[in-house]
Amino acid sequence: MTKRDLVVRIAHQTDLHQQDVMEVVQRTLDIITNEVGAGRNVEFRNFGVFQLTKRRPRTGRNPKKPDDTVRIPERVAVKFKPGRIMKQKVDKLKPEDIEKD
Repeated sequence: MTKRDLVVRIAHQTDLHQQDVMEVVQRTLDIITNEVGAGRNVEFRNFGVFQLTKRRPRTGRNPKKPDDTVRIPERVAVKFKPGRIMKQKVDKLKPEDIEKD
């Protein structure tokens, strides 16, 4: 599903104009991005949490030159932790239910 697919679906379900729905969806995503970018977690009950986490420094390898090691510094990453309802729905899926890209 793309952002456009989401907008079209919401517009059809609510009889709102797609342009209005697109503006609300985009502003929502902008706020989430800005909050996470400012170092704050974003939580939507029963949907999930966007959490910031520290990745430890580690040693990596170049796949084309396995003898070369590269130091990967500590960094901050975003992790999504699904909420209860989403987790229950995903737990019911079987591997064959997954669509291939």
